[in-house]
Amino acid sequence: MSFRTIAVITAIVTLVLGAGYLFAGTLLVGRWQIEPTASVLLLGRRLGALYLGLCVIFFLARSAPVSAARTALGAGTAAACSMLAFLSVYEFSAGRTGPAILASAAVEALLAIGYIRILVTERRVANGA
Repeated sequence: MSFRTIAVITAIVTLVLGAGYLFAGTLLVGRWQIEPTASVLLLGRRLGALYLGLCVIFFLARSAPVSAARTALGAGTAAACSMLAFLSVYEFSAGRTGPAILASAAVEALLAIGYIRILVTERRVANGA
């Protein structure tokens, strides 16, 4: 998988999440069996704005050449998605969410693996291996 492909996938995922949290927060948090209180929906709308910003970043960066900035995007996203996947499983095992969060954990883990794979491949190429 290329950086371009995973950046476009990330842009699509963050677009859907951003729009969902901004305009259908009750539906999104309801999937995880979390009560959609005013506070939860407030945080969701703020998260939606952040996701839409990430959508723009990844869409515009999709054609970026290998660079320190592109490596930072990949490493940061791999770290964030890994932590999100771990937290999703942890919160489910603690009984604070419903099983639908495991689908989110799977997507987060796949994105993390994709970015890690690209980072490792680019490092090998840079080192001449």
